[in-house]
Amino acid sequence: MLKAGVFGAGHLGKIHLKLLEQSTYFELIGFYDADREAALAIELRLGYTYFENPDELIALCDVIDIVTPTIYHFEGAKAALSAGKHVFIEKPITHTYQEAEALIALAHEKGVLGQVGHVERFNPAFTAIKDLIDQPMFIETHRLAEFNPRGTDVPVVLDLMIHDIDAILSVVNSPVKSVSASGVSVISETPDIANARIEFDNGCVANLTASRISMKKMRKVRFFQKDAYISVNYLDKTCEVVKMKDAPKNPDDFAMVLTNAEGVKKQIYFDNPTVGDNNAILDELESFAQSIHNNSTPVVSLSDGAEALRVALLVIENFKHL
Repeated sequence: MLKAGVFGAGHLGKIHLKLLEQSTYFELIGFYDADREAALAIELRLGYTYFENPDELIALCDVIDIVTPTIYHFEGAKAALSAGKHVFIEKPITHTYQEAEALIALAHEKGVLGQVGHVERFNPAFTAIKDLIDQPMFIETHRLAEFNPRGTDVPVVLDLMIHDIDAILSVVNSPVKSVSASGVSVISETPDIANARIEFDNGCVANLTASRISMKKMRKVRFFQKDAYISVNYLDKTCEVVKMKDAPKNPDDFAMVLTNAEGVKKQIYFDNPTVGDNNAILDELESFAQSIHNNSTPVVSLSDGAEALRVALLVIENFKHL
């Protein structure tokens, strides 16, 4: 078992503490939080061991799980990596791309691994169809959330859209060519609604929409590729795969057949994979443990997290504020 410590005991930090304690891959040593009063209350109420000195926690652990506000990610990860410890960092990886690059270099120097918490990569609906995605040429995402003051210290791109940016980058095997975007600040000091168009060198285009002031929640993505349409509902954990093939000469009575202007007949059929049920946060943590044991590249490496951040920052830089 890997000895693990958690930095940050806010809403998400408490979830990580609970899951690490339950996991058979980890032995939870304790946690550190800058808010001493709140941390002592958590220790009393939930029984987790609180460390006032983060370096003392680092020294006792194999892995440090960083679930602090983004601006503190670099500081915590640097301390852990410098001590030769593996790090799991919640998304976004850091506040700046330069900080992310520094962490990648430090992890390489120390010979340790890092993973970034882009949890949708472990959503069972996404994992069920990922291998079916083959050179998509158009991608459309909608990630809408009801307003919550938590997270509004950063633009909605870093709060919500970055999940979709990471997932898209994981399936489009091509460099980003250009980015255009618009952002609207409604209640926060930073944009609460954003739309981005990302074009890739291979011709693929992704249109992403994110909002944190919607009346209802929505987390959907649609992939359009040659002879196939694939949709994923991250929220409901469902997916749909629609494919087309040349129609047989004598299709059965229930076959869905379309005929184009040239008279070519295509049959539509559904190929929906089975979607299991899981706890995606637990899966990403345990996947990281397996990477450490096997000394293999994590599913969402520090480099993956850095690239998602780089593209997200490009979106923000190209905002046309409305």
